[in-house]
Amino acid sequence: MIATARYLTQPDSLDQRVIFITGAGQGLGRQAAIAFAQHGATVILAGRKQKKLEAVYDEIVASGLPEPLIFPLDLQKADEEEFKALAEGIYQQLGRLDGILHNAAAFDRLGPLEIHTAKEFELMFKVNVIAPFALTKACMPLLKMAPDASVVFVSSTTGHEPAAYWGAHGVSKKALEHLMQTWSLELEQFPQIRLNVVLPGAIQSPQRKKSHPGEVHADLPQADQLMDLYVYLMSAASKDQYGKILSPEA
Repeated sequence: MIATARYLTQPDSLDQRVIFITGAGQGLGRQAAIAFAQHGATVILAGRKQKKLEAVYDEIVASGLPEPLIFPLDLQKADEEEFKALAEGIYQQLGRLDGILHNAAAFDRLGPLEIHTAKEFELMFKVNVIAPFALTKACMPLLKMAPDASVVFVSSTTGHEPAAYWGAHGVSKKALEHLMQTWSLELEQFPQIRLNVVLPGAIQSPQRKKSHPGEVHADLPQADQLMDLYVYLMSAASKDQYGKILSPEA
C-alpha cells in the first residue's frame, strides 16, 4: 500500500487518452468516468443499463468535457467473440485505447459457503474474473500499441483478506488479484503496460448499500474522494507501479 499523499495529478493528466470503464452507470464507475473526462480523457462507458449510461454521457457533455462513447455490455452474458468485436469497434471509432478500469462487479448475498450454490459461484466468477480476463485479452493488441497503457482492476477488502460469509464474491475477488499479478509478470517485456488492483474500502455506493444494509451510508466517504488515486493510476505519473494492490488508505 502507498499513502494517498503520493497520488498527485495535474488537470491535463489524461489528455488525449481513451479509457474504457465497466460499470460506468453508477457508483465508483460513474464518478471515475467523470473524473477521467475532467482530466482530458475520452471515456467509453460500458454497463448493462442504457439509461444510466446515457445519464452519465449527458452529464459529461453538459460540462463541456470530451464526448464519451457508450457500449452497452452485460458481462454475465458476453463471450469472447463479443469482447473481440468490442475491441474492434474501439479501434474503428477511436483508433486507440490507453486504459481499462474494470469496475463492474457481481455481488449476490452474504451467507456461509455451505449454502452457496455452484450457479452462484459461476456467476461471481463470470463477472468478477472471467469477463475482466476476456476483455483485457481482447483489448491487449490495442494496449500494446499505446505509448503508455494502464489496466486497473477493482477488488474488495473481503477478497484481499478472507472474511466469513462473503462466499463466492470474496473468493472471486481474490482470484482477480492473482490474475492481475500473474499477468503483470507475463508483461515484463512490455513495460509501457501496467496492471494494478485498487481496494476502494468502505465508500458510499449501491453495492455497499446491498452488502451492508444496516450501515449509516451517509457516514461513509463519497466516491469522489478516491478519484486522485484512480486518475493517478491511469496517468503517466504511475508508470512505475506494476502488479500492485493499492488502497486510498495510508
